[in-house]
Amino acid sequence: MNSIKIAVLGLGNVGRGVWEILHRHRNMIKEYIGVPIEIKKVLVRDVQKKRDIDVPPHMLTTNFDDILLDEDIQIIVELIGGLHPAYEYMRKAIEMGKHVVTANKAVIASYGRELIQLANERNVLLRFEGSVGGGIPIIAALTRSLAANEIETVVGIINGTTNYILTQMTRYGMDFKTALKLAQEKGYAEADPTSDVEGEDAAFKLSILAFIAFGVQVPPQDIPREGITRISEKEIQYAAQLGYTIKLLAAAKKHDGKLDLHVHPALVPNTHPLAAVNDEFNALFIKGDAVGELMMYGKGAGSLPTGSAVVGDIMDVASAMMSGRTVPYTYRNAREKLHINGEGEGEYYIRLEVVDRPGVLGKISTVLGNYGVSIASVVQRGRGERVVPLVLITHKVDRKRLNLALEEIKKFDVVEEVASILRVESHSS
Repeated sequence: MNSIKIAVLGLGNVGRGVWEILHRHRNMIKEYIGVPIEIKKVLVRDVQKKRDIDVPPHMLTTNFDDILLDEDIQIIVELIGGLHPAYEYMRKAIEMGKHVVTANKAVIASYGRELIQLANERNVLLRFEGSVGGGIPIIAALTRSLAANEIETVVGIINGTTNYILTQMTRYGMDFKTALKLAQEKGYAEADPTSDVEGEDAAFKLSILAFIAFGVQVPPQDIPREGITRISEKEIQYAAQLGYTIKLLAAAKKHDGKLDLHVHPALVPNTHPLAAVNDEFNALFIKGDAVGELMMYGKGAGSLPTGSAVVGDIMDVASAMMSGRTVPYTYRNAREKLHINGEGEGEYYIRLEVVDRPGVLGKISTVLGNYGVSIASVVQRGRGERVVPLVLITHKVDRKRLNLALEEIKKFDVVEEVASILRVESHSS
């Protein structure tokens, strides 16, 4: 074999990163694998479009069949994103006996198990390191380095856009709209940022992590999620005064035969390592029964970090091809039947806007107690105003019970508003 020929589907942000890395490090890659990796075809929407990388015109095509039916092409690298036609392209490639590398979180979250099984049947490889955490090698860690562990917890910041926005709000007192606009100007947020700021992107990635870490497949649309659009400067300030930083967390925690899965803004204690993860960086906090606690940290998005993960997968596949050992992908099967539990129990931060008069706290505390909600701390802000903020932090409680209590509290004439409910993350929760 004189070279390994690949095709790249899509020349967007990540596609350009892959192109750059493969060309910049072609000699190093050749030394590592034994033969060069050559891009033979690139699928694009418009071959006439001007691009900031110099791609020879004969390599460009708008017809996927030009790639699928080319017997020289052994690896197809899918980087067009979205569910369709990306899923169909990957499935057809696997059926034709071609290896597939992708960074597509939507397809892997929705069809990952199906595509892995098909790839194993056809004796080809499917790799998707770039689908979660950008350049952080979280999939490799969970499937190989931590394979001897029962994973108990995976909690992390896995969306760089929201982390950048929250960092600007925390550091500089920006409101959400101003921070979002800055993120868009710097290229960290899309023109339509809905998937990021509403938590959908993180839910896709958490679905993949649940499959890899716990062997369960949960459709991303079934994962409870809340984005950051309701986080105000007030919440940022109150959290700071209480010793917390607000982050958008994706959490998967196994306990007592249950798996809690959710995406939520949370108050993270300033002593927790996740509190120090800022700007567009991502981090995964993992707990295994043998390894204990560890954290992986790095850039979670961008052409070169994600491109690095994709090229690493290409090299992994190429090395397997050269050795003649395309070992089937092995994933965890749940060793016990896990009940998918949504939010489950947790500690909560609650901000109420209440009329400043004697007996209000007692009245609220009585209702919370009736529903089994125990208060860990109380802070009342403001004096001399008719309505003041009352901030409560609870001990662990089931969210459903908390919601029932708050529905009753909302009816009090002294309660103007339940202004905010946020999770509180800690080492013990």
